[in-house]
Amino acid sequence: MDPLVASNALLWLLVIALAGVVLALARQVGILHERLAPFGALDVARGPAVGDAAPALRVVALDGGEVAIGGTDAEGRSTLLFFLSPSCPVCATLLPTLERVAAEEGSVLRCLLASDGDPAEHAHFVREKRLDPARYLLSRELGLRFEVSKLPYAVLLDAGGVVCAKGIVNTREHLESLFEARRLGVASIQEHLAADAGAPSKRRDLGGHLDA
Repeated sequence: MDPLVASNALLWLLVIALAGVVLALARQVGILHERLAPFGALDVARGPAVGDAAPALRVVALDGGEVAIGGTDAEGRSTLLFFLSPSCPVCATLLPTLERVAAEEGSVLRCLLASDGDPAEHAHFVREKRLDPARYLLSRELGLRFEVSKLPYAVLLDAGGVVCAKGIVNTREHLESLFEARRLGVASIQEHLAADAGAPSKRRDLGGHLDA
């Protein structure tokens, strides 16, 4: 029995040591997560730049209606153009987030989906995902004018038709970063973080005051 007791004791010691290692690693992962800065949509140096007027186009939607892109919106709304493809799995996973963002923004935002290709394929995709065909644009020219090369891609326009933010959006955070960049008045979250990194550092003393 002595060897059995010794082996069980050794096993428990190993389990306790392993648990300690796992807890230490979890703590380090948490610290690393706190230190990592959030990254926004990846802006690309193609198409209309942030601050430029978007190309003025009239695009046909999947329901046959015509939608104006660019220029001043008559209802004072911003416009979010979300470029996608029925064959893009990431695009599909972001659709619920896109709908939520549109609902949160309410009447001040016009959310449009944009793609090109076979209308029958897109009609099936719209039915499958229960999308609004009046907000689903089919236009090869639209993608060319904004020089969209990778999907999913989004462009946020203000009510005057000026590009506020744009970039490749692979996650919910990327999509939401477009609105945060507009709020901060920067082209992208990366630009904001770079500006913060170059600013003089400040620390808070025990009295709650900021020291340069």
